[in-house]
Amino acid sequence: MSPTLLIVLAVVVLPLLWSILIAFQQLRLLEIGTASPLRPLTLANFERVFASGELWLSLGTTLVYTAGSVILSITLGLIAAMAVRKPFRGRTFVRAAFLLPYVAPVVAVTFVWRTMLSPQFGIVNEAGQSLFGWAQPIPFLSEAQRTLEIFGAEFPIPTALLTAIAFEGWRYFPFAFLFLMARLGALSAETEEAALVDGASPLQSFRYIVLPQLMPVIALLAILRTIWTFNEFDDIFLLTGGAAGTGVASVRVYEFLTVQRNVGAAAAQSLVLSLVLILMLAVYMVLLRRRGERL
Repeated sequence: MSPTLLIVLAVVVLPLLWSILIAFQQLRLLEIGTASPLRPLTLANFERVFASGELWLSLGTTLVYTAGSVILSITLGLIAAMAVRKPFRGRTFVRAAFLLPYVAPVVAVTFVWRTMLSPQFGIVNEAGQSLFGWAQPIPFLSEAQRTLEIFGAEFPIPTALLTAIAFEGWRYFPFAFLFLMARLGALSAETEEAALVDGASPLQSFRYIVLPQLMPVIALLAILRTIWTFNEFDDIFLLTGGAAGTGVASVRVYEFLTVQRNVGAAAAQSLVLSLVLILMLAVYMVLLRRRGERL
């Protein structure tokens, strides 16, 4: 076990401890090469992070972005898995096509989305204006908020944030699709056949027979996707640059590090985000255990 233990210590444990130590030091980016672990410790970085209103704004944005992305990706994955559950001609090709968003390079897919959603030459706005009668192009990636009127009532819509959530759900639904397909393949068809013989509709069979057996997998997917999406940076940064109301907490850390050159403040906010994520996951696991779910 010694080689594995040494690799884990060198790659995971030591950098983590070093990041925690940096969070309690006044350290600029130019000083990172000559910094000493024995520098004086201070809480100034945390005071700066908590005193900034941008922390709470970015946390709120991150929570909305994470919740929407996780729900959408799992829902799309479940729909896709149910759609190709039964054999049909071309099913192998359809299954392979479902994996394309997940395996394609993130730079390529974000470029395609930016091109499609462009208000100047994007196909989405072109189709919206010609087919759906849009009065003017919609800047999906640069508009923070749009007012939608329904039956005389006005509702504020965070355009760019919803677009980023849609992209995240589309990009990562194949991950949920793979997990759910594997579980569906292990289900026995006898119970569903008996329910259909007894008069249950396909929807009732799914609701009371299939879905309960998928819940442990869905719970696992929710935990994994919450962890990964909460720390997501590259997708949303390449798509919107963190502008127009999409400034999630990871983008805020990036700004501390590259714009303000403040390594200590960046490490402090990263530590705060880690604690928030641990608290969220602990609450989620407690709720699952109370419901009798096994993780």
